[in-house]
Amino acid sequence: MLKPISERLRARSAAVLHSLDSGLDRLLKLWLLVALFGCSARAASASAGIEQIGAPSYISYVLLMVAPVVSTLLALRWFEAADDRPQLSSRLARAGRWRAVSADEARAHPLYGTSGIMVSLLVGMLLNVPVRAAEYLAAMPPVPIGAPRWVTILQTAMTFDVVLFTSLYPIAFVAALRRAPIFPRLLAAIWVCDIAMQLGIASAVASTTHLPADVAHALRTLLTGNVEKVLISVCLWLPYLLLSTRVNVTFRQRVPA
Repeated sequence: MLKPISERLRARSAAVLHSLDSGLDRLLKLWLLVALFGCSARAASASAGIEQIGAPSYISYVLLMVAPVVSTLLALRWFEAADDRPQLSSRLARAGRWRAVSADEARAHPLYGTSGIMVSLLVGMLLNVPVRAAEYLAAMPPVPIGAPRWVTILQTAMTFDVVLFTSLYPIAFVAALRRAPIFPRLLAAIWVCDIAMQLGIASAVASTTHLPADVAHALRTLLTGNVEKVLISVCLWLPYLLLSTRVNVTFRQRVPA
């Protein structure tokens, strides 16, 4: 009974992985359409009127739409044939007992590749993009012309945050998809930077004077939610990245000793 279920799950994960790999161009086009609709709707909802929205808001919307696409296309070039690259010289993941194997032995292992549970991690990294974008659009209203300086500074900080991390998570996604040896530590570095960024912006928001209560509440909710999501991801996936045989075979070329 358990074997047919595991085989169906394995087949389903392989199908999802194939869809992600072969349909990446369609996903990018879909993202551009969805992001264009979301940004247009947010601009249209401005109480001051579209014609009163300042240029920084429009620039932020363009960056929000384009940055994930550009970072994904660049990552596809950076990580082309990444699984043929040599292993990293140092090992940060030391949990467990492992035995190094050759690249050919690793590729011949039945758990080599990014299917199975890894597919859930891949999907989660991709979902970070629309979720973060939607939260940004909900929390950061269009800034009108002549807005106070603190509003512009806050918008710049929040835009930098959302553009940076909706670019970095797709890069990590491609690194995993192409089985780049650097993927586990790349994702860990993104988690650390993400938490540090949220805490830094939260500290800046707390020290900002004349910040309206509703804006401060929305930003605190957004930043707290971002930190919680990252911490949940760390708790769920860090043990897997350290101890999974699939991860170790695929990205570190080692098997249980």
